[in-house]
Amino acid sequence: MQILVLFGVFLITVFIGVPIGYSIALATLVVLAGFTNTPLAMITQNCVSGVNSFSLMAIPFFILAGNLMSTGGVAKRIVNFADTCIGWITGGLSLVTTAACMFFAAISGSAMATCSAVGAIMIPEMEKKGYPRPFSAALAASAGSIGVIIPPSVPFVIYGVVTGTSIGDMFIAGFLPGIMMGIAIMIACVVMSKKYGYQGASSKPTGRDVWISFKDAFWALLAPVIILGGIYAGIFTPTEAAVVAVIYSIFASVVIYREMTLKQLYAAFVDSVRLNGNIVFMVGTATAFASYLSLKQIPVLIAAFLTSLTSNPIILMLIINVFLLFVGCLMDNIPATIILSPILLPVALECGLSAVQFGVVLTMNLAIGFVTPPYGSNLFVATSISGVKIEAMLKYVLWFIGALLVVLMLTTYVPFFTQGIVEIING
Repeated sequence: MQILVLFGVFLITVFIGVPIGYSIALATLVVLAGFTNTPLAMITQNCVSGVNSFSLMAIPFFILAGNLMSTGGVAKRIVNFADTCIGWITGGLSLVTTAACMFFAAISGSAMATCSAVGAIMIPEMEKKGYPRPFSAALAASAGSIGVIIPPSVPFVIYGVVTGTSIGDMFIAGFLPGIMMGIAIMIACVVMSKKYGYQGASSKPTGRDVWISFKDAFWALLAPVIILGGIYAGIFTPTEAAVVAVIYSIFASVVIYREMTLKQLYAAFVDSVRLNGNIVFMVGTATAFASYLSLKQIPVLIAAFLTSLTSNPIILMLIINVFLLFVGCLMDNIPATIILSPILLPVALECGLSAVQFGVVLTMNLAIGFVTPPYGSNLFVATSISGVKIEAMLKYVLWFIGALLVVLMLTTYVPFFTQGIVEIING
């Protein structure tokens, strides 16, 4: 009964438009007050302990770095370099958009930041070259989802904190699946471009064109090398890397490119503080929610139920994937990660997945949720920057979802793409 009330209150409040952080807190409060003798102070205690983590400090800094680079000329130069290299291929600008999202993902760690930064530049450019605006918006939303898979990734930090999994290993494991997602979206772009007649630039670039574009984008392209190279080389932790990313972003935007004013710098800080406040609040309330689930041994009961359905690990992981895809349609990835990780990880371990591999699989499922209604946050971002209604995008989004599902299956059933790469890198 308590569990039905817990999830019932949560789902009802979400559907009537209550912010998710408040919905989680309210559901926990109702159950504790109505069915237990547990002091309500447990909620505040768990909220505080949930956010009292050094690793979580990486989140505001990665958010700030992404905001700084999206307004300081870094994102624009990444786009220009990608355009010079591959813009001439059939559907060239769609490939440029995807490649730019992959580069920017290696800086921001956020799907919405990636969608917003690249989409704001590329959607108008694609429309000028004859691409339908709904297609361009759908692509920016879909390719933006790579932002939480290619490291650094904010959801990977959350997952690592919740499950005790190495965040550094999560970053290593997400690199190849993120590239695979980008390639899959590119293949879908080429197929659609041939189907609908979207052409590339009229001529191939010369070596001189590529060199000039590369020189202009050098400092922008160096950002992910410094951030990820420093982590993988053991020079600094993911949290320290986030601080380095902010310092480098300010240096590149203000000193090198000189495209960021003090007003823009202030706006980037304010926007980052607001977004981080929302995330930290959700982390705190979701920690209290998850603590109650653990107290009632809900993860154990759900794991037992799922394993009772079938003993075949292939089918069991397929069921988990379908469930996570459904959750991604209704809930933001951060509270979903905090709530579901401790519930589903034991089942995944029984199926033979490592904690690292399952973390990537879970995040990828929820990343696909960024472009699935009704809670497709990237669709909302794409709508706001393009003026295109979500219904108009769905025709094209389905192609990209299909491509991403193929990568999801490979990531789920082929450990080499995640855990295997971690073992190779770590020796």
